[in-house]
Amino acid sequence: MELRQIRYFVRVVELGSISHAAADLGAAQSALSQQISRLEGELSVRLLRRTSRGVAPTEAGLAFLREAQLVLRHADQASRAAQLSRLTGTASVGLAPTTASILAMPFMLAMRERYPDVRLHMVESLSGHLSNMLNARKLDLAVLFNVETAPRWSVTPLLEEKLFLVTGRRHAGERVLADRISVAQLRDVPLILPTVAHGLRSILDTALARERVTPLVVAEIDSLAMLMDAVDNGLGASVQPHAAVGRFPDAAERFHLAEIDDLQVRHGNSLCSLSDDELPPAALAARVVLESCVRELVHSGRWFGARLREPSA
Repeated sequence: MELRQIRYFVRVVELGSISHAAADLGAAQSALSQQISRLEGELSVRLLRRTSRGVAPTEAGLAFLREAQLVLRHADQASRAAQLSRLTGTASVGLAPTTASILAMPFMLAMRERYPDVRLHMVESLSGHLSNMLNARKLDLAVLFNVETAPRWSVTPLLEEKLFLVTGRRHAGERVLADRISVAQLRDVPLILPTVAHGLRSILDTALARERVTPLVVAEIDSLAMLMDAVDNGLGASVQPHAAVGRFPDAAERFHLAEIDDLQVRHGNSLCSLSDDELPPAALAARVVLESCVRELVHSGRWFGARLREPSA
C-alpha cells in the first residue's frame, strides 16, 4: 500500500468524482483509477461504488476513509517536521537549453521557497554532454532527451514535446506562413539545425529519411541562443519544440511556429539521476521538486506543446 494510493482514494471520496480528483491532483485519470484498483486489490475489498452523480464510498470504504485521513494527517506532519529541520547540502542539476528556458527559473524559485539552505549547482548544456557529466558523477540529476532506460541511472519519463517549424517573422516578407505543414514540405525549406550529435537532430533525420526527404541544411549550430538569433535574422528556419522561444518575451512577434502534422516522433524528456543510494538528501529533495514543477508547468499550459508521460506500470 502506497501513500499515493491513499491520497488518491481520499480525494476521490472528498470530491465524489474520479475525473475531478485527477484534475485536482494533477494526475492522469487512468493512472488514478489504476492506483485505486490496485489498492482495492491489496485490501481484497471494494472501496468505491458508482452512482448517478459519480462515485461514493462503500461501507468498507467509509471505514477505510477514517483511518486513511489519519494516515495522511500524520504524513503531512512528518513532512512539515522534515522541512523544519532545514535540509542543507548541494544538488547539481543539468538542463538542456530548451528545457532550461521553461523549467530553470520555476525550479530554482521552488527550491528557494522549500529548501532555502540547499545550494543549487545548475548546468545548462547539450543533452549528450549532460549525459557524460552524469556518468562522471559531476551531476546528481539531469533532464535528458529520448532516454528510456539506463543501467546505471534512475530514469523517470517526464513529458513529450511537439516539434514545430520555427520561422522569423521579420524577414518573412509577404509570404503567408501556414499554421500546419507536412514533413514533405520541409524539403524546400532552408534549415538551421543542431549537429548530428544532438538528440533532436537524430529524431528529425529519422523522420525525414522515412519520408525520403533530404533536408536543405544551410547551417549547423549547437548553441540554442545563436541558432535562434540566426532564425530571427532570417538566415533560415529551424525545427524545435515550443520551449526554444521561451526566453523571448516577444516571441509571438518575432517567430512563427507551424505544427508539423505528420511528424510521428516527439521530443521525449526524462529525469535521469544517479541511483537513490548514491544521491545525497539535497539531491533527492531537488528531484521531487523538479518533477512537481514539470507537472505544474504542463497542467497550467505554460509548457506549450508538451504532454506528461506516465511511468510504465
